[in-house]
Amino acid sequence: MNPTTETQYKTIDISVITTCYGRNRHLYNLLSSLAHSSVRPSEVIIVNDDADPKRLAQYPLNIVQIPTSKSQLVASIENNEVSNKVDNEVSNKGSKTGFDIGRNRNLGAAKASHEQLIFLDVDCIVSTTFIEYLSAKLTAHPDALLMGQPLYLTRPLTDEESLQSQQGNLGNTPLNALAVTNPYRHNLVNQAVEQTNEIESQLVDQTQSAYECTQDYGAFWSLCFAITQSQFQHIGGFDTHYIGYGAEDTDFAFMARALNIEFYLTSDVVFHQQHSAYRPPLNHLSSIVINANRFYDKWQHWPMCGWLESFTDMQLIDWQPEQQNSITIIRQPTDSEIEAACYPDAPYV
Repeated sequence: MNPTTETQYKTIDISVITTCYGRNRHLYNLLSSLAHSSVRPSEVIIVNDDADPKRLAQYPLNIVQIPTSKSQLVASIENNEVSNKVDNEVSNKGSKTGFDIGRNRNLGAAKASHEQLIFLDVDCIVSTTFIEYLSAKLTAHPDALLMGQPLYLTRPLTDEESLQSQQGNLGNTPLNALAVTNPYRHNLVNQAVEQTNEIESQLVDQTQSAYECTQDYGAFWSLCFAITQSQFQHIGGFDTHYIGYGAEDTDFAFMARALNIEFYLTSDVVFHQQHSAYRPPLNHLSSIVINANRFYDKWQHWPMCGWLESFTDMQLIDWQPEQQNSITIIRQPTDSEIEAACYPDAPYV
């Protein structure tokens, strides 16, 4: 990068945390968007095993990698590369824990150098002012939990578009043109699209960036959120009793509600990179059932009811919304059922 161009970027004291395995094309697009944000985070923590360090070195970001295998993690602790605070996270987990997103986020938070934390799923691309505006809101509401506005790209970026993003030449407008909202959630879409389009020509004042406090903690999705380190630790991080896929983010939000932590939805946009999805997610049936039972035992409330209803209709599980006993699996889906549930062009689950 041209050194003259480099000087225009301001860095702010915030830690961005993502977790990735086998999704490096998405990761590199995320890093490109962070590198060309209106402000850059002072560190980007990637909890993973397989990103290429040489490729990561190409980005003008302070990138910290954390391994997810026990042997690598213990070695990092011994070399003071990772805090001893994460030691309990790997105890009794075996030599290889696999991809555990809640645990991995906890590891990233334990490594973070700054009080302000922004968590991003690896398939996010941040809009130009996402980091700047969300950080400003967190400064104004340091005791709150804040979530950004996801817009969903309807196809993957082409190689040419990824290159444009890496060079800082792919703005919000072409991404807006490719994006849709997820109709299954509350959206600040009008404000979000207006904001990203205005930014394309002239940065708007962050105070004009819409946000609202809500009591609907079920609207929290962990793909793009901000919280202080103090409040993250107050919540206790993500509950690592959840396994695989489903409910760990709703549990995190319910813990915030139980502790009277305010929850804000904001119009600060991330673009979710398109990948295939399963409707319903039959490929995650077992972990969804395990996690739903865990969630009900903890909160006396069933999560993921839409998926549970679909599984019931397919006679895969025995479940009724009013039941108080654990869900039982009647049978596993067949390969053909799983294949039929796959939507390779779906922008969201």
